[in-house]
Amino acid sequence: MHPYLLLVFLLLTACSNIPTAIKDAPMYDISYSQANQATGSYKNAPVRWGGVIVDVENEQNYSLLQVLYYPLTSYGKPQVNEAYVGRFAVKSVEFLDPAIYAKNTLITIAGTLAGDIERKIGNKTMRLPLISAATLYLWPSYDPGSYYQGGFGMGYGIYGPYAYPYYLRGYYQPYPFPPFRHW
Repeated sequence: MHPYLLLVFLLLTACSNIPTAIKDAPMYDISYSQANQATGSYKNAPVRWGGVIVDVENEQNYSLLQVLYYPLTSYGKPQVNEAYVGRFAVKSVEFLDPAIYAKNTLITIAGTLAGDIERKIGNKTMRLPLISAATLYLWPSYDPGSYYQGGFGMGYGIYGPYAYPYYLRGYYQPYPFPPFRHW
């Protein structure tokens, strides 16, 4: 029975809902700094970039996202613990609802570098690399305040019911002290 259970867990961990265009990086990955310095040389090159949404603008025929660029992990998630390099713009022919594509949401974009666009940020006008989006992937938000974040567990753990949680000692434990300590 145990080998079958292990096989089921391995199969379930292989399931993923990340689009393959986001999951697989382009063969020649163009960095943000390369594209920002020489946008014309890399026109129509495939890119996979990501970051944090700053602004959503909806026009009559397209939507435009402004994104703070962060480097991506090997599976395409923006690493917000790294320093951001700059901004880029994403043009999509689809309507991007600002309630869904909200500010401070993590996003990964796969598309082609279409040139650059001039945008006003505060009182300064800047030229941002422009990506014509093929695939947009919003990363689910993590709420550290919620009790259950997924995961799997059985019973009380390897140390028994009285070892953890120490901070709830009076409520969960009938004894004034735990029967054993492991430190």
